[in-house]
Amino acid sequence: MSLLGGAAAGWPLAARAQQKSLPIIGFMSSRSPEDSQSVLTGFRKGLSEGGIIEGKDAVIDFRWARGDFGKLPALAAELVGDRVTVIMAAGAAPPALAAKAATSTIPIVFVSGDPIKEGLVASLNRPGGNATGVYNLVNELEAKQLGLLHELFPSAILFGVLIDPRFPAAERQAAGLRAAASIIGQPLTFLNASTDAELDAALSALRQHPVTAMLLMGNPFFDTKRKKIIAFAEEQKLPAMYHFREYVVDGGLMSYGTSLIEAYREAGGYVAKILNGAKPSDLPVLQSTKFELVINLRTAKSLGLTIPASFLSLADELID
Repeated sequence: MSLLGGAAAGWPLAARAQQKSLPIIGFMSSRSPEDSQSVLTGFRKGLSEGGIIEGKDAVIDFRWARGDFGKLPALAAELVGDRVTVIMAAGAAPPALAAKAATSTIPIVFVSGDPIKEGLVASLNRPGGNATGVYNLVNELEAKQLGLLHELFPSAILFGVLIDPRFPAAERQAAGLRAAASIIGQPLTFLNASTDAELDAALSALRQHPVTAMLLMGNPFFDTKRKKIIAFAEEQKLPAMYHFREYVVDGGLMSYGTSLIEAYREAGGYVAKILNGAKPSDLPVLQSTKFELVINLRTAKSLGLTIPASFLSLADELID
């Protein structure tokens, strides 16, 4: 489905829209189509539940920043220029902020971290303006992720933390994690990466540190490099905690976070409501309600890691 979505972006927009004079959903993401299968699955499900079938009731025009936030303003301007009916801003706050800067009239539906702190809405119940969506608790869960990692490795000398300093929530992520680490007395070392070269350097530096495990801070750049990061952890026999289930499905050890499929299903439902006549200002921001701890038992075995039954009992899903 994601490959079809990516391919659709290459079709001439006028030809697609003119086919049945359908409304156009501008889907703009800071991620890439290759790592967004679950996102697109959830989004299309939400659309269909709201009575909107892609190709029959609406056309989706895709734009992908592939982890480069600097591309987002131009992508937003393209969608505004194409006169899309509604913008779906996917992949944290930067796409929604770029869309809001580009238009004050076209409805925007986002999946983002705290939309009040990010300046996307005035309040959750009364968003006001032309934007609403789903408050996806990703960057508020680092303390919980650290606590789980510490529970599994209570005597760890050092945890390595990968973080993207150019991600808007990075300072809050780091501050929250340091505060949580201070409470439990867990030493951390932070490694910054915002580009391919910096990620290579950060992973190389991790090899030189006596780290027991790795914690990945949630952001779209790392999501676009998911397979590379998982392969590094496998090669180094390094246990790692991730923020989305998708990492564990692809071979990561474990994740704790929200369900992407559920968040984007809800966002797709809001896009359907808007296409059916609703105003963003009348749709309160939804909040994540589904959280899941997922553990890959095959990966644990390959790492030579025995996970206690008491810890396994906490998991919502075990992949074997």
